[in-house]
Amino acid sequence: MPIAPEVYKKIVTAKVYIDDNFRESLDLDRLSREACLSRYHFPRLFTRIYKVTPHQYLTRKRIGQARHFLAARDLTVTEICNHVGFESIGSFSLLFKKQIGAAPSTYRDEAWRKEQQAIRQPRSELRRSCFATLRLVRNLRFARLSTLFF
Repeated sequence: MPIAPEVYKKIVTAKVYIDDNFRESLDLDRLSREACLSRYHFPRLFTRIYKVTPHQYLTRKRIGQARHFLAARDLTVTEICNHVGFESIGSFSLLFKKQIGAAPSTYRDEAWRKEQQAIRQPRSELRRSCFATLRLVRNLRFARLSTLFF
């Protein structure tokens, strides 16, 4: 059964609220009040529209922001944890590792290594590689066309 447009707008309003306030402590009561829906219907409808629960969406939003801060290397892991809305470094590290596959400090080190490698990599090698790929694609297209016509 389709979701009524006015209900859909309420759920989108709650999602935008999460996007704007993910750094704060958000709970189901607060989000359902923001959507003007009962705390029992809100998560069911949110999950139906976005295919994740409100809590999963909030966690993914926080982890995504944490990845950005970790790559920037301006803040400590603890500062990032607090800045993106997690209340404990333990839960942050556990959820980060579960979602990304690496601990926050490992992710930061890997991002730094990739950045340094990109800086050191000569651009001429990159261009040569791009031209070789283009040449290969062109040759494959020609070979395919020649088998069709000959």
